[in-house]
Amino acid sequence: MTVQINTDNNVEGHARLKSYIQDEVATTLARFEEKVTRLEVHLGDENSDKGGVNDKRCTIEARPINMQPVAVTNHADTTEKAFHGALDKIKKVLETSFEKKRAF
Repeated sequence: MTVQINTDNNVEGHARLKSYIQDEVATTLARFEEKVTRLEVHLGDENSDKGGVNDKRCTIEARPINMQPVAVTNHADTTEKAFHGALDKIKKVLETSFEKKRAF
């Protein structure tokens, strides 16, 4: 599974952040390694320099093999919380999608 990380102009996409995200994705979604070709993580700050509640956004799009892509979005007050919330959501969506496919 290829992991692609994108950030907007308001989130620093330094190497440490990218390494952390790749490690977390690899650990959390290890069971889907052979079933997903690519995972895209998009991080953003919707209010830029202005403060705000739940203004950090993380969208994760997964591309399962022989299935339509699935995407989830999570908002939180920090980039890390937004990422972990989206990671939990995509894990549940993938579990449900593969269970439904297996049922047929």
